[in-house]
Amino acid sequence: MGVFSMVGRAAIQDMLGITGTPTPDQEKQLGLFFGVIIAVFLVGAATGGVLFGWLGDRIGRVRAMSLSVITYAVFTGLCGFARTPIELGVLRFIAALGMGGEWSLGVALVMEVWPNRSRALMAGLIGASANAGYLLVGIIGIGLTAMLTQFESWLGALGLGESTVKMLVANKGWRLMMMLGTLPAFLTFFFRMFVPESHKWETERGSGTTSNWVTSDLLGVLVGAIGPALIVWVWADESIGTPLRIMGTLTGLIIATVGYIYPVLRFLQRSFVQSNSTSNESGATIRRMLLGACLSGVALLGTWGSTQWAMTWAGQLTQGVTVTSEMSVIWKHPREYTQMFTAVGAIIGTIGAAMLGDWIGRRAAYCLLCLLSISSVLWFYQFHNSFGWEFLIAAFIAGVCTASFYGWLPLYLPELFSTKVRATGQGFAFNFGRILAAIGTLQIGALLKLVGDFQTYAGVKGGYPIACSFVCAIYIVGMGLIWLAPETKGQPLPE
Repeated sequence: MGVFSMVGRAAIQDMLGITGTPTPDQEKQLGLFFGVIIAVFLVGAATGGVLFGWLGDRIGRVRAMSLSVITYAVFTGLCGFARTPIELGVLRFIAALGMGGEWSLGVALVMEVWPNRSRALMAGLIGASANAGYLLVGIIGIGLTAMLTQFESWLGALGLGESTVKMLVANKGWRLMMMLGTLPAFLTFFFRMFVPESHKWETERGSGTTSNWVTSDLLGVLVGAIGPALIVWVWADESIGTPLRIMGTLTGLIIATVGYIYPVLRFLQRSFVQSNSTSNESGATIRRMLLGACLSGVALLGTWGSTQWAMTWAGQLTQGVTVTSEMSVIWKHPREYTQMFTAVGAIIGTIGAAMLGDWIGRRAAYCLLCLLSISSVLWFYQFHNSFGWEFLIAAFIAGVCTASFYGWLPLYLPELFSTKVRATGQGFAFNFGRILAAIGTLQIGALLKLVGDFQTYAGVKGGYPIACSFVCAIYIVGMGLIWLAPETKGQPLPE
């Protein structure tokens, strides 16, 4: 995720053959492709969350997690060989399948292995570790840019043709950055050698409940994926009118919801027959999956519709501007430094949010995080019109607030589901929120056209600051929605 946020714009510009400062029409084209590829990635993550979550509940957390990491690592690296934005989108979709699954499986495993009193700290560390990856991407990006000339000579020494070498190092070496995404694949050896399987899952397997996951049920996931594909299509095709887009979006959401829930519903039905238990569990599980998806959707849409565009905006603010001696060091790498500042803020925010949830309660913490997020995003986009230290400090604070949910969600979502459906249930809840976020992300391109005459308080007319300010209103929805959710503070992880 961190790699594409930083190099995606350069990648699309390279593949479309756009050189220099893009014209307004080219800018709209870039924004459309960037938004569509992000949306496709989010849809892939939603699908992968259910697919690999199902696999984790069926064959075990560790084995399924190894497969998910290999999937996203290999296909992220293959993105470096893409020739068109469409090829890039397809590869990003497959990579996202593994990424969505890895979140579902990793969170389930960590929450089941650590005792109840450590859950808040471990949830915060999960979110912090992800953002440490964002920070690492920024550092590697700066180092790679500084060493591109050396890389060019090294690649030539390996016997690669001159045209191939030029292709790899073009546009700040975005292809090399994507290829570095294969490195996490090596972690799978350590997973299989050193990471223990969840004892809670092994108990479920011993009782025979894992056999109720049937492969044919995955057909529902395949059908469900048609829904998000429909949503992406109606918003990517500019010839489709607004009424049809709204109808297509609602239809796509219904198809995705039914399809992705189907494997869980069938599993619960079989478990009900096997144990002769009450059917209340099925209804409660489905309701919690949908509620968790909405809570995740608020957080994900807030991030992908606002702070994820900060790197792009930083790059725009530095185009054609005279560099002062004070800013010369960071001005050469506006996207990288913006990502690093937001990542450092996110590391602090994720740990703090999880601990806050343990202190004042899950619901109160979520509501407060929504309030802080909308305030920080508006301050970042509305009150800044140039790149500099104040801009980076505002990006840091926006990172603290908007990314804090990724420490809260690993704490709360596992507490909603029993062991036998935890990976699939929370995989759906978190990753289905990505479909909601994808819908919002696709609006950025449309908003860019509509807000051209609007102006920020700092005097910036139209563009990403205005569009992202509109999107962050989703946090208001979250402030009300959280009070429909159960409070789980002080309760043990459900068996």
